[in-house]
Amino acid sequence: MAKKAKIQDYNLLYNLVRPFVDFNARRSYRRFEVHGQKNLPKDGALIYGINHSNTLMDALVVLATSHHKKVFMARGDIFANPTVAKILKFTRILPLFRIRNGVAAVRNNTDSIEQAVDVVHDKVGLYLFPEGRHRTKHSLLQLSKGIFHIALDSNREFGQQQPIYIVPVGIEYGDYFRYRSTCLVNFGEAINVTDFIRNSTEENEAVLMNQLREMLWERISELITYIPDDEDYDATWEIVKMKNEKRAGGLYKKMLRNRATVEKVQQYKKEHPEEAKELFAKVLKFSENRVKNKISVTSTAKKRPLVNFLWKFLLALVGFPYFAASTVVNAIAWVPMVILKSKLKDKAWGNTICYGSRFLLSPLAFIGGTIALFCTLPWYWALAGAVLLFFSYDIWFDYLELVRRLVSDVRWTFKGKLRKAYKDLGLNKYF
Repeated sequence: MAKKAKIQDYNLLYNLVRPFVDFNARRSYRRFEVHGQKNLPKDGALIYGINHSNTLMDALVVLATSHHKKVFMARGDIFANPTVAKILKFTRILPLFRIRNGVAAVRNNTDSIEQAVDVVHDKVGLYLFPEGRHRTKHSLLQLSKGIFHIALDSNREFGQQQPIYIVPVGIEYGDYFRYRSTCLVNFGEAINVTDFIRNSTEENEAVLMNQLREMLWERISELITYIPDDEDYDATWEIVKMKNEKRAGGLYKKMLRNRATVEKVQQYKKEHPEEAKELFAKVLKFSENRVKNKISVTSTAKKRPLVNFLWKFLLALVGFPYFAASTVVNAIAWVPMVILKSKLKDKAWGNTICYGSRFLLSPLAFIGGTIALFCTLPWYWALAGAVLLFFSYDIWFDYLELVRRLVSDVRWTFKGKLRKAYKDLGLNKYF
């Protein structure tokens, strides 16, 4: 009798496609940074708990952090279509049903959890998004219990042979909606589930899961710019952006600065509640006017925006022929992308649409353009053109972002009342 195939088994087609998937995920961001991999234990089986803020891109950027074999778990309702279910299984994703999917659906979890435990047993990384749904906020929802069921079942079955760890992972994006922004994937200190169970006097499994849930929630929140999801969330995030937008340094250092600013805001709010309420109202009013006038936070962070406008204008002028050529060549990719994005109800899926366009359609533009170049030009000019063509999809987006910021700098220069309102906020006095 043939041995039943496991989802984590070697698959030639998957291994051939995977490098291209990872390459496109990394190239979807202008800056991509991975931090904290030294925190990953080497003596046991690892289950990863990740915050969920940007749809499918969350899984793709985590996948691209290393070349190691990975298996993911996703909400069970997306497996309803048999064809989609086969594709998801090929991409090493297991279903995890929740009570809102119905009692009958939850019964299917037994098989999924058994497979997940087997993945962990084989020392293949198992990755879950325990919030259960994505949300474009620098905050965290309550974590569901699926990840802890798997951890406790794994520990019960083979915890004596190898320790079971839950690794907290935080993903921080520069922007949830703009393609080619920035992405930080931050691995935190692992929770040794085996030691936790061994040293606990608690026998009630539900209580143990709640304790683990609190620990994981706390550790994930320490890996991102965590902002309490209360009535002051929007004002706090606006203050964080205005305070830290122009500072140099890596993405991890920027996240630490963001966290420090959030801490100062929370402290000010606690010590001066009435003054904080008044300041937050002014910040929100400024933010409303800034967005209404289509002015980027990056412009507000500059003392001399007109100087920034001049060098950006020169760069845009020099790069326009390349942008124009890229627009024509990559039309097969960006036209469908623009159409699909315009129909989205949940705008958070925009970056996933851009990724799909890059992954599926930009190679066609590159191949077609390269063939045309070698058919019409001497080989050395054709080769140079092919190199430029290779980067054209990314630079097309970067050029549009350059123009957006250029126009924003001009608007900010001539919005005297808005600049005065920004100055009157006096954020440096408080934070």
